[in-house]
Amino acid sequence: MKTLTLLRHAKSSWKHPELGDFDRPLNNRGRRDASAMAERLARRESRPDRCLSSPAVRATATVVSVAEALGYPVNAVAWEPRIYEATSTTLLGVLREQPDSAEHILLVGHNPGMTGFANALTGDSLDNLSTAAAYTLTLPIEHWRDAAFGLGTRIAYEYPKDGD
Repeated sequence: MKTLTLLRHAKSSWKHPELGDFDRPLNNRGRRDASAMAERLARRESRPDRCLSSPAVRATATVVSVAEALGYPVNAVAWEPRIYEATSTTLLGVLREQPDSAEHILLVGHNPGMTGFANALTGDSLDNLSTAAAYTLTLPIEHWRDAAFGLGTRIAYEYPKDGD
């Protein structure tokens, strides 16, 4: 049994219109929400033993906050360019390439791909995985290469506004 936590990046800033989408940083709320979700994930019994992230600035800031709270070495985060603007199919391909030594993967990315991926893996019908939301599911597989749409079972869905 494998576990996957999908984490959408925290709220980004539109304060600097000269920046391209990839380079947008977190805004104040985003920094607060990333920190709050990091603390919540750190309190969980099951913690990720592998972290993958889009290299976009807002995703990077989110995963760094979470990694630090989990005691996960930031220099061990796998920066995966394909996660940025990824479709569900692309995200599934990335997931299938992960080492089987990882039992619980944290994948940090963007919408609409993250919402679509969560729905495709589990059959859920989420309208929107909100910023800084963590969606955790299990997959009844031994090898990541066997991950497939429809196999997942959601075990948690948390977002900053739902409190503790």
